[in-house]
Amino acid sequence: MRKIFCALVLISIFLLLGCIQKSEEEKAKLACIEECKKALSEGRDLSFGPCLLNPIKEIPDWVCDVAHSPREAVDNLEENQCSAYRQGKAKHFVEVDPACNFIRAW
Repeated sequence: MRKIFCALVLISIFLLLGCIQKSEEEKAKLACIEECKKALSEGRDLSFGPCLLNPIKEIPDWVCDVAHSPREAVDNLEENQCSAYRQGKAKHFVEVDPACNFIRAW
């Protein structure tokens, strides 16, 4: 009986830890939103859709970009896009709008 109880406790802990861990995409999303809010608090103008994290330090396969929803012409300008993504160094991106609202992750 004690072995069954211990096994159930271990399984419960394992399942709980699995639920607590965030996916890479979720981490990238949170890092991007946080960086965006930091930029706004510093008074940076995000209306032209700059790249904020190129790449995201903790997740180098991701970048963080500001865009508009719906997209505007300024969002398609190369100088406003993350070079790590354009060059294939990063394979994923997170887009937030100039008010730091999540748009999409790809």
